[in-house]
Amino acid sequence: MSAVLAKVPAKMKIANLQTGFQILSRLPLANSQQAVLDINQFLDSLLLAPPDGDVYLQLLEQTRISLCFIEDELARRYTNKALPLGDVEEEIFRQVVATWLKAARAYAHCAQLQHDEDGKADAERLALILHRCIYYTGMAMVEHHRARQEFPAGLWLDLHGYYASAEEWGVATLHVPDSLDSLGRGTHCMAAFVSLLLCELAGPYSLSVRELDLVRRWAGNWSPLVSVHPAVPDDILPEFVVDLMQDCGLRAAGDCPQTVHLRRLDSSRLTAQLNQVRIQLQRRIPPVQLGLGEDCTAAQCQRLLARIFKPWSMLRATRKFRRHAATGISKVCSGFAAIHYYISGKEFSQPESERVYSRDEFDSLFAFRHMLEPMQHLETRQTQLGFGLDIWEVVDQCANGFRLLRSTAGKRIEPGQLLSIYPHDGSSQLLAQAVWLMQERGGSLVAGIAALPGRPQAVAVRPLPQMGAPAEPFGRAFLLPSVPTIGAEQTLVVARGCYHPERVLDLYADGLARVRLQRLIGSGADFERVTFVAD
Repeated sequence: MSAVLAKVPAKMKIANLQTGFQILSRLPLANSQQAVLDINQFLDSLLLAPPDGDVYLQLLEQTRISLCFIEDELARRYTNKALPLGDVEEEIFRQVVATWLKAARAYAHCAQLQHDEDGKADAERLALILHRCIYYTGMAMVEHHRARQEFPAGLWLDLHGYYASAEEWGVATLHVPDSLDSLGRGTHCMAAFVSLLLCELAGPYSLSVRELDLVRRWAGNWSPLVSVHPAVPDDILPEFVVDLMQDCGLRAAGDCPQTVHLRRLDSSRLTAQLNQVRIQLQRRIPPVQLGLGEDCTAAQCQRLLARIFKPWSMLRATRKFRRHAATGISKVCSGFAAIHYYISGKEFSQPESERVYSRDEFDSLFAFRHMLEPMQHLETRQTQLGFGLDIWEVVDQCANGFRLLRSTAGKRIEPGQLLSIYPHDGSSQLLAQAVWLMQERGGSLVAGIAALPGRPQAVAVRPLPQMGAPAEPFGRAFLLPSVPTIGAEQTLVVARGCYHPERVLDLYADGLARVRLQRLIGSGADFERVTFVAD
């Protein structure tokens, strides 16, 4: 993309609506990479040689639908990718964020060129401009959530500044039309500001892409139910408040001794709405009838609503296990095959009673038949297999997880991926899952790791063959024992897609057994954790 950027011609002069509309009509929307360059050139032209204020605003409004389409298409290149991002993915991410912020600057620039007018029209125009500044700055935040990247310094301050201006000019709740709303609903600056705070409260770095989309949709729909008020001395504050002079979202009220720039959120109406929706879902009212969306199931909505209920009600979530600071080095392994190798201590092979040898294995056995143990296979070094361990620093930990930091190069990790970890304070290897991931501005990775209960045993499984069909080869799996002290059942960790209710598997651990799968109790990017019974 950098090479293409170098070919952008000199900036054009856009003096009237007709010229601007003609340029926008020629945007190559089928080629998002070229289209984003063209729309950047368009915005640069407005910034460098602005037309009359009213023309400027109409042209910016005309770009909205095209700009959002182009940016969404480009965002697919880095959304839900393993971290750290590749060079091409990161370059596209930075270009998308820069374009959103440039659009916000263009609206702010347009505000400076508006003619001073008295009356309602001027207030409505100012409310529209400030809403767009909040919206586009918020979209830059959304891209960081999608790409699981740390916010750049000053991004929250920009957002707070736009909202504070809306308060100062008395237009924070003034109705604003929104051409992007599929139902034709309007909005206002306070609602746009609140929706971004709600998204941040939902813990976006631990949400899947699907969950993040749902949270954004619900935050946009329900943000008008939340009101923002200045905090006053001796006021009883909620658990979380906004400090408009701090480069962050909501903060604990106890960390804010001064109330001058504080804003408190009244979420009582939102809490009532959440309760009502949860009750209606329990009564089996379809999510689409509740305005939750056509592309989500009732079970998905119930799980996500249970997760966001406390933070969106401005209540502090209680931790099941207390987290405390820790230091040390942990070794982490990723990839189903590599994890199986380290837990078993050997390269995976078919159980001897069932295996079918490849031609290479047969030739090796024939060549080394004079050895004392003819069935002994030659182990390949882990470096040749590509089964390496990454070094992570422990930031803090609790009874069932760790927060880790990796500042050196290592393997890419996906959200929800299965991992194995050698804890810094333990001697045995644990299975774990990457619960959340974030790439810091300097390139380091921070990860929240949840350990799966029990000491894992590397085993092999295969589906029961159909009548008359040949048996499939065994695949890698892990057996986790029951842990009665925490109520954890004995489970199997199998590759994603293996689980079907009541499916019968051959399980090879210390010997061959047959098991029937019962319930899915956990899953991730590359695994499923299931309960089972002997069959």
